[in-house]
Amino acid sequence: MSKILDWVDARFPLSNFVKHELTDYPTPRNLSYWWGFGFLAGFVLVIQLVTGIFLAMHYKADSSLAFDSVQHIMREVDYGWLLRYLHSTGASAFFIVIYTHMARTLYYGSYRRPRELLWWTGQLLLLLMMATAFMGYLLPWGQMSYWGATVITNLFSAAPVIGDQIVIWLRGGFSVDDPTLTRFFSLHYLLPFLISAAVIIHLVALHTVRSSNPSGLNLADKDNIPFHPYYTIKDLFGLGIFLLAYFAIVFFKPDLFIDVANNVPANPMQTPADIVPEWYFLPFYAILRSVPNLGGGVVAMAVSVVIFAAMPYLDRSRITGGARYRPIYRVLFYFFMIDILVLGYVGAHPPADLMKLMGEIATGIYFLTFLLLPFVSRWEEKILLKGGRLPAAVVEMANKEIEAQHG
Repeated sequence: MSKILDWVDARFPLSNFVKHELTDYPTPRNLSYWWGFGFLAGFVLVIQLVTGIFLAMHYKADSSLAFDSVQHIMREVDYGWLLRYLHSTGASAFFIVIYTHMARTLYYGSYRRPRELLWWTGQLLLLLMMATAFMGYLLPWGQMSYWGATVITNLFSAAPVIGDQIVIWLRGGFSVDDPTLTRFFSLHYLLPFLISAAVIIHLVALHTVRSSNPSGLNLADKDNIPFHPYYTIKDLFGLGIFLLAYFAIVFFKPDLFIDVANNVPANPMQTPADIVPEWYFLPFYAILRSVPNLGGGVVAMAVSVVIFAAMPYLDRSRITGGARYRPIYRVLFYFFMIDILVLGYVGAHPPADLMKLMGEIATGIYFLTFLLLPFVSRWEEKILLKGGRLPAAVVEMANKEIEAQHG
């Protein structure tokens, strides 16, 4: 083995790469299990890629065969049911892990300088994930898949002048039909590989600026520890806990994230009583419905997704550690998380009078949180720095940041 590695190293720096980027990579010694969700996201991505490739071998991207091909996979392909449930459950698991990863980043302020580019590449990954999930939702060709795609693609008609042309281009015709299914299948197969490339860029950005930590302090080299074996063991323990929950759903409640209406073949002549997207889109769907005008609703929904990219500039506090040392920001963070849950609840129910009112209030709170953040963060910073209630190291870093910004 050593001779083989020597032969490879003479032609490609494999050992140096593994040592520098994987095993001896310096990592803050105070990372908690909240920092393990990035690894879990990469693991779920591998599951989705592998199961998706095998499912594509038996799937027929034809409107007259798609639904039956899914049934064929479930009933006649050896372990096809397992592949499908691993893939469908994996989609929801992917979003659970990514949303938790984002929440941790927001809580600890890990999006701040010098990690802006790292945060933005993460936002790009989220957009690619959403596009991939949307394309994949049509593939079973069930009732909810068909009408969900019809509603979502129709939203692009709100674009001025060229809106109708965009809808026709997306669908490949005037309605969701065979051309729509074919191109959605092609994009659903392609986008995960683009996600993999974006993950590499994300990791390069991470290893350039190094991992943040709960204290927010830039630890000296002597305070860092090698990634292996300390955090590989920690990540593997977290993976074990994740797999227990993941396989519990796959084997005991596999249809938990599959809409019942999707077990019925798509019928363009019969509209479901209530068209609801997947759970991970529900908060944004609620924002869309809360705006009376279609164009305004589409803009509000789009802004609600991309506005997170502005967090490095909206959060103007120079205090490190995120919500750990900032009580007002901590309250704002928890209130925002509750607001997202309310939006998800509203999005899952028909827009009756009460739900409509709740959606409008929750949407207003959602955007108001971002608008108030610059003022709240600076006001909170002044109170905390003058109050003497922060650790000396945090105060020192904040003062250095203030001095750097003022030259």
